Amino acid sequence: MSELRKDLISGRWVIIATERSKRPDDFRPPAPVAAAAEAAGFCPFCEGNEAKTPPEVFALRAAGTAPDSPGWTVRVVPNKFPALTPGPPPPRASQGVFQSMEGRGVHEVIIENPVHGLDLADLPVAHIRDVLRVFQMRIRAIEGQLHYQYVQVFKNKGKEAGASLSHPHSQIVATPIVPKRVKEEIYGADRLFRTFKECAFCRILREEEALGARIIARTGHFTALAPYASRFPFEMTVLPRRHSAFFVEAREDELEALAAILKDVLTRLKVTVGDPPFNMVLHQAPNQWLSARHWPELAERSHWHIEIIPILTKVAGFEWGTGFYINPVPPETGAQFLRQA
Repeated sequence: MSELRKDLISGRWVIIATERSKRPDDFRPPAPVAAAAEAAGFCPFCEGNEAKTPPEVFALRAAGTAPDSPGWTVRVVPNKFPALTPGPPPPRASQGVFQSMEGRGVHEVIIENPVHGLDLADLPVAHIRDVLRVFQMRIRAIEGQLHYQYVQVFKNKGKEAGASLSHPHSQIVATPIVPKRVKEEIYGADRLFRTFKECAFCRILREEEALGARIIARTGHFTALAPYASRFPFEMTVLPRRHSAFFVEAREDELEALAAILKDVLTRLKVTVGDPPFNMVLHQAPNQWLSARHWPELAERSHWHIEIIPILTKVAGFEWGTGFYINPVPPETGAQFLRQA
């Protein structure tokens, strides 16, 4: 029988449709089709094509190599077609009941490595750690411009996940407001802290580790699990076992451990479901300066984490109309398959 489950933090409900239950082989996608430019043999993110991107903002590169030239290992450039553009804090405008502001913000691309065919799961742990370190560096630099209230780091892999180029890359978008979904998580965590007298994420993590059924992988620093109210088949959350609201506070040894567990779970996903498209999203508290000013207790009540969402099912009318998601793979079953990979 199907089951309704509630996500503790957001209050969102999902339907675990066990009667529609599927095995991993049922989700294996067809071979990906390259974009027209890539199919013709050109990719602006490949080493040697640096002149085809906007000038780099930052790069990890070999000593003696010049910006916007070969010799880099991780490279950050402005998005050529940005959703938002840098500038001073935008004033709000009103027209009757409608509000707007200029589209100010930051939109950057982190090119994760120079080799077109090497995805994040294929990289050595040390290189993945360097990518994570670049995430931290860019978040710190952007948050230093205090009018950017929230910095979102995410990765779209595959056309179905929203990637326009298949060369492995992540993106950063900084906004002059705190997004609604982030506020919902903040308020949910705050409400639950008052109930539990502790961080709700820490409580969830402790109970999940004790139960074990939804654990996918665990190290001294991180736990990867299938959320209790998973919206999608083989959805995963990676949580630091040390409480922290801000990703930038992760120590060097924690970045190394995070790189290792990301390589582990992404490889398991590739082996189990056949290298599906996915979205990977970093959840963290807003700009530290803003958080200290507006949510002084947020540091003890919020807990940064990473969501990995394979694109294996379609979101359709029922989901859009109700906010419910229908998941045909119970998270316990998905976790079991991933553990055995």
